Amino acid sequence: MDHSFFSRITAAPGILFRLVDQEALLLNLNTELYIGLDIIGTRMWNALMEAPSIQAAYEALLQEYDVEPAQLREDIEAFVGKLVEQGLVQVGPAEFATSAGK
Repeated sequence: MDHSFFSRITAAPGILFRLVDQEALLLNLNTELYIGLDIIGTRMWNALMEAPSIQAAYEALLQEYDVEPAQLREDIEAFVGKLVEQGLVQVGPAEFATSAGK
């Protein structure tokens, strides 16, 4: 992934997010491309959308799941890379808010 963990991820314009039980469907209304997310993918999406940076989402997920830090970092890099490749998210500068300040 070419994106810093200090970047912020936001949904790209024209993205429809629908939660079905604990899984989600993402649809790019411009390209009609869609992907389904399992429960873990859905949690990663929500963490990335709520966090001021990829790093903050990583830290939140690290607290929630029993996973090796290096494995989680790889999983987030791959997930964000796929989302960017499919035009589902945009990468921008991180917000300066911290989770402690919310």
